[in-house]
Amino acid sequence: MRIGMMVGEGSGAEPNLQELLKRGKAAESAGLDTAWIANIALDALTASAVLGNITERIEIGTAVMPIFTRHPAAMIQQTASTQQACNGRFTLGVGLAHKFMVEGLWGMSYDKPARQMRDYLDVLVPQMRGEPVKRVDPPFKVNLAPPPCEHTTSVLVAALGPLMLRLTGEMADGTIAWATGLRTLEEHIVPGLTAGAESAGRPTPRVVAGFPVVLTQKPDEARALAAEVFKIYATVPSYRAMLDREGVNGVEDLAIIGDEQTLRSEINRLESVGVTDLCVFPFEVEEGEIDRTIELMADLRG
Repeated sequence: MRIGMMVGEGSGAEPNLQELLKRGKAAESAGLDTAWIANIALDALTASAVLGNITERIEIGTAVMPIFTRHPAAMIQQTASTQQACNGRFTLGVGLAHKFMVEGLWGMSYDKPARQMRDYLDVLVPQMRGEPVKRVDPPFKVNLAPPPCEHTTSVLVAALGPLMLRLTGEMADGTIAWATGLRTLEEHIVPGLTAGAESAGRPTPRVVAGFPVVLTQKPDEARALAAEVFKIYATVPSYRAMLDREGVNGVEDLAIIGDEQTLRSEINRLESVGVTDLCVFPFEVEEGEIDRTIELMADLRG
């Protein structure tokens, strides 16, 4: 299993680019495989490009870019630039965001979101392989030359519902999951995604699963802190549905918290149900726990 960490704002960090870069460099120095950047206040593609330019080995990915904020031509152009800065180490994660954001904040339609994602990927995915795209069907009537990048770019899609999971398996390289527990991953996410990939004759998809993780001797205090840090996610309908499916109240109930044996056991269980990548959302009760957690995660890479 590949193991990386959220270096962006996902664990409650302030939207500060310099601090993000510091975390990204630390993830690489620790020996982790991946550094993920959420698109919250900071623009994740811009931050990825900057991080790519000051690192050498680590894979950098967005988790995730909402498709509604960019026409696919703009996403393709910026991704090509970011991939050049990362020298082939960049992975593009995209998603639908949420209805309250798309309609309430951006004033756009969230009608038939899976259809909108299919139309978007129909343009995006071939371009990420370096292919020209000519499309005459609305909403994207485009005639695009290959993007200016010698590297292909893998595309991951945040998918939780059955339609989105199948679509992602059919068209993309994998998914990025959040607020999904072991049972939900095993019984819902992985089978739905895999069925879509098999129907399209595609390779086994990548499954990136995000979890709060902390190596600590104070598990009760850590879980209480996680409840505060990650409380917003339990109010978002799509995440709420996954938490209800798992039978838990909030993300804190999914967090991987405890001593080294506990963490090793939980991560092995994730790998056993088909998770290919763990994205650690770091937090700490006592100073130094994040560093010790990341050190253990680097040791668990396989």
